[in-house]
Amino acid sequence: MWMQQYDPFQNEYVSALVAAIPILFFLFTLAGLKMKGIVAAGLTLLVSLAVSVLAFDIPIAQAVSATFLGVAKGLWPIGYIVLMAVWLYKIAVKTGKFTVIRSSIASISTDQRLQLLLIGFSFNAFLEGAAGFGVPIAICAALLVELGFRPLKAAALCLIANAASGAFGAIGIPVIVGAQMGNMETMELSRTLAFTLPMISFAIPFLLVFILDGFKGVMGTFPALLVVSGLYTGTQLVTILWLGPELANILAALISMGGLAIFLRKWQPATIYREEGATSNTNQQSYSILEIIKAWSPFYILTATITIWSLPAFKALFSEGGALSFTTRLLKTPFLHEEIAKTVPIAPEVTALEAVFKLDLLSATGTAILVAVLLTGLFSNAIKLNEGFQSLQETTKELWIPILTICFVMGFASLSNYAGLSSSIGLALSKTGDLFPMFSPILGWIGVFITGSVVSNNALFGHLQMVTANQIATTPALLLGANTAGGVMAKLISPQSIAIATAAVKQTGQESTLFTMTLRYSIALLAIICLWTYLLSVAVF
Repeated sequence: MWMQQYDPFQNEYVSALVAAIPILFFLFTLAGLKMKGIVAAGLTLLVSLAVSVLAFDIPIAQAVSATFLGVAKGLWPIGYIVLMAVWLYKIAVKTGKFTVIRSSIASISTDQRLQLLLIGFSFNAFLEGAAGFGVPIAICAALLVELGFRPLKAAALCLIANAASGAFGAIGIPVIVGAQMGNMETMELSRTLAFTLPMISFAIPFLLVFILDGFKGVMGTFPALLVVSGLYTGTQLVTILWLGPELANILAALISMGGLAIFLRKWQPATIYREEGATSNTNQQSYSILEIIKAWSPFYILTATITIWSLPAFKALFSEGGALSFTTRLLKTPFLHEEIAKTVPIAPEVTALEAVFKLDLLSATGTAILVAVLLTGLFSNAIKLNEGFQSLQETTKELWIPILTICFVMGFASLSNYAGLSSSIGLALSKTGDLFPMFSPILGWIGVFITGSVVSNNALFGHLQMVTANQIATTPALLLGANTAGGVMAKLISPQSIAIATAAVKQTGQESTLFTMTLRYSIALLAIICLWTYLLSVAVF
């Protein structure tokens, strides 16, 4: 069994700097050299292999196996989820449902600032809460393009909007996993996040409108901004304080979207804003309430299927001994499963790392979305079976490069985990002593940038955050909350998210441009989280 080496250079800061070389290289290739995402991700994977083998001494067999495990997880479940989500959107377009959806949104307001709040913010948060894993970015960015937004700007706005909802994605799983890693009750971590995330959530709608139309736009839509920010933040705060993280996005999104729609029946901005070159929505056909309800049905069905897939009773069918357990295969990765061990202080004691690829044919979230696609097609007379599968072929052709990019990134993430690169960076940051609360969110930011997932980030660094909290005599929940909140700010620039967003708006190859558009907002929000966490550690915790 190979033991992870966190300090191969006998200097924690030098070792951490070497461990960070792949991350710095990836940032440079995207932001500096403006490379396409797939090229940057492929080269970064090669660099990380070299650093892992030559500097951190992971055996070549284990390094290659860890890489292939990551690539496999990029295909399943992430690639599967993204493929199904975009297919669902295309089915909605081909069946004519989106024509009605577009008219229903335009009937609320033709102002793109308000459409951004409805779709880019509230509906984005709803899909994040119900599904997560790139679904809200893929669907909402495409919807905004259909409403007349410029493709890359639509993608950037949806990524930035995700900062308000990323912590509570997929029925609150990031917070649940974070609490498990910290050996604490879920509600303890949920309530700690109430000190930080609602503040960010309230500001995001204002930031979105400012990006779209500057300070003038904020002033022109100020009443609507107060409505959507107030309802969303208030509902999110009440939910995470008294109900838990599971419904924080869903309830807040539904109430803010409904509240804004009702408010806009009585109030509209003095000047209607539309981007230059955007088509006008003023001459839309009128549809009945029943037609509008039917048009939105793909998303009702999607919510219903994902809710069913999330129920404990349904999950139990696929667990060991369950009636459908035979549909799930747990494949131990050769040369890797329990052949690498993490050590103190990353783990409480020497612990063999499992390396299992879960092939869950029926219980996967992607299958829930597939069922939503099939039901949408079944209940629609506007599309035939062969047309539906032709749409799937088109979707696959459009997405194979982004999915391959995600696979490369996941290969890098998996290798960083098993080779100990991520842990080396984390240990160096943890040596900052009483100042660590200021750097704690950065650790989460790095974790999500590498893995693309707040869940994976909390699993990766949750224990380290707890150990460091005990060492500097602060509350573990504060640092686990900082790990979660800081991680969410990396969703704006995560290579996975960037690849999904560019694919959704048919701008594959423009990853570096989109990355540059969102980078400064990610860093600015992270800086706020860092400073606020430090102040909380001094004044409250």
